[in-house]
Amino acid sequence: MKSTKSDLVSNRRASYDYEILETFEAGIILLGSEIKSLRNHGGSLQDSYVDVRGEKITLLNCSITPYSHGGVFNHEERRPRQLLLHKREMAQIRRLVHEKGLAVVPLSIYLNKKGLAKVKIAVAKGKKAYDKRAALKEKEDNRSIRNLDE
Repeated sequence: MKSTKSDLVSNRRASYDYEILETFEAGIILLGSEIKSLRNHGGSLQDSYVDVRGEKITLLNCSITPYSHGGVFNHEERRPRQLLLHKREMAQIRRLVHEKGLAVVPLSIYLNKKGLAKVKIAVAKGKKAYDKRAALKEKEDNRSIRNLDE
């Protein structure tokens, strides 16, 4: 997954560790100091995951650094954050996770055209070690071919 200019935070490791099957765009409930911190690129999706239990889908272990000018009203760095999806999307994600044993991983947090924070999540299947090695070899081969052409 290539990081674009509009991405505030991206999980570059996700495409290496997982085979992405389907992606979804979800809203996220944030506090004022969290969005200000994200706009300053103060966050990380490393080791974060999406919990699909009950009626809510929650982003867990996502680190958003405390806002530098937040003072007393700052937020907890790794608090659970609820994701907002349509009911049919929630049902589809639940069905995929429970039936096939797949994982839901966050790919990036970005601002849409209206300036609202969105989370790109993916239903993914974990890669085995040999799949990762094959992906690295293919990447190196493509890089060497590109260098020969130049």
